[in-house]
Amino acid sequence: MICSMLNINYPIIQAGMAGGPTTPELVAEVSEAGALGTLGAGYMTPQQIEVALREIHQLTQSPIAVNLFLPQTYERDENAILAMQQYLNTYRTKLGIPKINNIPDMEDLFEKQLATVMEAGVKIVSFTFDAPTKRLVEKLHASEIIVIATATSVKEAVQLESNGVDLTVAQGAEAGGHRGTFLNVENESMIGTMALVPQVADAVSCPVVAAGGIMDGRGMAAALALGASAVQLGTAFLTVKESGVNNIHKEAILTSSETDTKITKAFSGKSARGFKNKMMVELESRIEVDLPPYPLQHILTSDIRKEAAKQGNKEMMSMWAGQASGLAQVRSARNLVENLVDQCDKALQRASLN
Repeated sequence: MICSMLNINYPIIQAGMAGGPTTPELVAEVSEAGALGTLGAGYMTPQQIEVALREIHQLTQSPIAVNLFLPQTYERDENAILAMQQYLNTYRTKLGIPKINNIPDMEDLFEKQLATVMEAGVKIVSFTFDAPTKRLVEKLHASEIIVIATATSVKEAVQLESNGVDLTVAQGAEAGGHRGTFLNVENESMIGTMALVPQVADAVSCPVVAAGGIMDGRGMAAALALGASAVQLGTAFLTVKESGVNNIHKEAILTSSETDTKITKAFSGKSARGFKNKMMVELESRIEVDLPPYPLQHILTSDIRKEAAKQGNKEMMSMWAGQASGLAQVRSARNLVENLVDQCDKALQRASLN
């Protein structure tokens, strides 16, 4: 059902990871392999989205998706922002980059991002960080666009379906990157994938996509057995040849163990799972400095994280990854998709024989 809905061969979605991992080459190769490639456009300007989509469409005519971040409401405490800037200057000094002592300009690009995506003719759009309103969903449906959104609890999944969302991604606590929680207290939405997926599948009638800790065909088979109609993988695609993450991040994934990640708000002000490092631990311990909320903290730390990546300093980078990162391998995106399908078929066959 979900394959015919999305016009893909396999019930596999490559997660729309923002910040550079989802290069046009990665998105196109995933879709060419029969899965659904997704451009992570949450941090991109409309112009960058337009260029990326043009490049993708030159590489493939297969369906693709675009992931966007729904706008966040937050309190703008100027004293907290300036205090955080002052503290972050210690990292800027270590990196040899200019200190910053002002409040950054904020511009909400969501409406322009969405308009660019729609004008480009994209027919599958996914959202995270909130529930798209009924009005937004109806607007997209009027343009024959399929809408996907993320839930971290049954309550959120029910809300998404009531708003008209076509597919719900059930994001387990194992997932790397930012949490999609929008209704519940974040520490109450840390539900494991195996517990979350069957409960969401029982609660909603729309297809459910399992996400979190799925790295190979065994995980895919388990998710399908639990009631998911498809799987979404992020971390597994970070180490493929077409990925846009830097070599430090890739190496961290390839040499990681199941205990190397944790949930933190340190880098962005929003809960996200990534590799533990010095800056993360130090920011979390600075209780005398209020941590500005997302997206403020993300913007405040962005120059530090970018420069650290250039200098090869992994102690000041945000390196997102899920709890099953140790299963990652270096391969092509096509090979990963093919192996997922093959391993899943074999796992399901073994299960039917036992």
